[in-house]
Amino acid sequence: MARSSNNIPTVQITLSTTPHVKNLLEAIVKSGLYGKNAAEAAERLVARQLEHLIKEGSLGKLKH
Repeated sequence: MARSSNNIPTVQITLSTTPHVKNLLEAIVKSGLYGKNAAEAAERLVARQLEHLIKEGSLGKLKH
């Protein structure tokens, strides 16, 4: 079954990290829960952490 298209607009950012972090991202991709590559895994982990910070109130009120 094909995935539906993303209705939410996206933007591209550039992220630099260490080889060790990249290797860890590639390792968790193998779990099948974090996307198909290191970039997708990084995006999903960042989104999950931001969601966590919002829920606990650490980010205060966000401006949209």
